[in-house]
Order: sequence, then structure tokens, then C-alpha cells
Amino acid sequence: MRIGFAVPVAGSWATPANMVRVAQRAEALGYHEVWTFQRLLYPRGHSMGAPYRSVHDPMVTLAYLAGVTSRVRLGVAVLNMPFFSPPLLAKQLSSLQAVSGGRLDAGLGLGWLPEEFAASGVSFERRGRRGEEFLHVLRRLWSEEVVEHKGEFYELPPVHQDPKPAPPPPILLGGSAEVALRRAGRLADGWISSSREDLDRIGEKISVVKEAARAAGRDPEALRFVTRGVTRVRPSGAAGRAPMTGSFEEIRQDVAMLEAGGVTDVFHDLNFDPEVGSPDADPEESMRRAEAALEALVP
Repeated sequence: MRIGFAVPVAGSWATPANMVRVAQRAEALGYHEVWTFQRLLYPRGHSMGAPYRSVHDPMVTLAYLAGVTSRVRLGVAVLNMPFFSPPLLAKQLSSLQAVSGGRLDAGLGLGWLPEEFAASGVSFERRGRRGEEFLHVLRRLWSEEVVEHKGEFYELPPVHQDPKPAPPPPILLGGSAEVALRRAGRLADGWISSSREDLDRIGEKISVVKEAARAAGRDPEALRFVTRGVTRVRPSGAAGRAPMTGSFEEIRQDVAMLEAGGVTDVFHDLNFDPEVGSPDADPEESMRRAEAALEALVP
């Protein structure tokens, strides 16, 4: 199993200096990946939680970290396709793949917050069909000399887009509904679980993705299964403890449980701990806790 760590992107601890500290320390300790996530807007009065209130752009963050690291892979889980055009995102991901030296893992999703769709001028309806067409156009832009496309959602006149990414970054799809899981199995290089995933039952989701891959004539064992480990360090022995919440030893046991369930990659994400990733959290204490976790959970 490959182990990663999320850099500070949410809340008061998400400063440029702290992003660099976490990414460079993760690289030095042998973590395989560092990760970010996207939150475009926070609707007034919404109940989604403090960690979503103040979030940096993931693409800019990864481009910044590409210049101060050399080995660790750089991931985003996930970019919501409807908020981009296919040529724009194809260009941005291609450039990020180039400046990082081929270290990018591109997680893509459909989005779920209606207010973000409204602000982006995109319909919330039929977003699954939109996402499939988006992915088709993006991959053509990365592989074909001239691309011409006229579909339900997107239209391109005959165009070039260069330079091509070499190699193209892996595309990992998010989503928890069965249709999204099957889409990942049919079309993607792997699947990424959400921050709200029931990790006790993640093996069931992985089985659906693999079944869809087999039905599409693909090798299910070649896929990656990436889990965002919403990691909350707490005293051990709590009754009804959720996976990835507890002592460092308990969290390590949870990682082993995920591996047994078919997960290929897990990354520890402290951004979703309100004691760390909130705008009101003490940033120095958040960093102290993150650095302790980096050392204790090292691969």
C-alpha cells in the first residue's frame, strides 16, 4: 500500500510556509504522495462544516509545491469537471504534469453543491453524462494531433492543443453512487473515496468498481483505489470509534484494515479535523499536531 499525506489547504494553518513544511517533510520521510482538494464556494449558512469554509485552490497549490519538491507525487482529490471547460483543464493538467516532472495524480469528480453549479453557469442536471463527455474530450486533447468534437455539452472546431502531457497523468474518478463507481471502473485509472465514505464498508465499493472494469474488458487489478483517510488523532479506546479516529496505533490498524479491503493508496488528511482545518483553529497547534502525525504514521 502507498501512504500519502494531505498538505494544509483548509483553515488557518493553510499558509504557503506550512504547505511547504508539510510537503517537504512528507517527501523526506518517504511518503508516496501529497494531496489537495477543491472547494469553490461556501454558501452562507450551510451546514457542511468549518473545514470547507476557507480552502485554497488545489491546482495553484500543487504547482507551487512542484517547485519545492522533487520525488513525492502530487495529487488532487478531486477537481469538479463541470466548473472547467475540457480544453482549459486539459491545458492546466498538462502544464502541471510538465512542471512537476510527471508526478501528478489527477482526481476528477462531478461536484455535488448546487450553489457552485449556479455560480459557474452550469446545469446541475445530467452531470454524469456531462462528465463522461468531458473526460472523452480531455483525453483526445492529450492524445490526438487535431481534435474536432460536437457533442451534447461541448463543441470544439478542429484544433491543436500542445504540448501533450508526457506521460498523461492518471485519471482517478470520485463518486459514491453505484453509477459513479461503475463509471470509474469503465473509464478511469482508479477510484477515489470521498471525505464522507464509510470506511468500514469500502471493500463493497471497490468490488463494484472492479466488476464494472471486468465487464468493460479491462483489468481490474490494474486500477488504483485511493482513500482519503479523514484522520483525527484522539485518545485511544473510545467507544464506537470511527476508522482513522483515535490513537496513532489505532489509526495504523485502520490503515491495515483498508489494505485488506483492497485499498491501494491511503492518505492522511487532517484538513477535515475541525480542530486542525478550521479557520478558528490555532495554526501553530495545528502544525504541531500535523508534524507529530507525519512522524508517527510514516510508511
